[in-house]
Amino acid sequence: MGILKRNVSAKPAQSAITIIAEGNKFCGDMSIVGKMHIDGMFEGNVSSLDNISIGKSGHVRGLIKARGVDVCGILEGEIICDELHIDAGGQVRATVESKQMSIHPDGCFVGERRMKETSALMDESSKIESGSDAIDSLPDKIVLEGKSE
Repeated sequence: MGILKRNVSAKPAQSAITIIAEGNKFCGDMSIVGKMHIDGMFEGNVSSLDNISIGKSGHVRGLIKARGVDVCGILEGEIICDELHIDAGGQVRATVESKQMSIHPDGCFVGERRMKETSALMDESSKIESGSDAIDSLPDKIVLEGKSE
């Protein structure tokens, strides 16, 4: 028989950061609660309830949904966010839907931008269950039964 305690918090003291380091490649879809930093290659869709940053050696192809996106590397695809900042050396070739957008004089933007009236994460935050909510939704105890021989 196994017992889980409901009063144990799954939330860390600080939000976790997901990192794709230089030289690494990730292909697929990812949904995260905390921040993300990409210095490697990412192909696919990623949604975060927090900020996503793309480092100087980072290259992203796909759809990004996040509160804020900072680009120092290359981003190709589609972005839905509240704030987009393209830093010096950053290149964005994408369709952008954002409330705010800033481009450093040495940054590059090629694409289309639409203004976002509501938060980019309103729909996503209702779909993603945070760690502590997931723990709280578990039953008070779990009983494992085995076969008697």
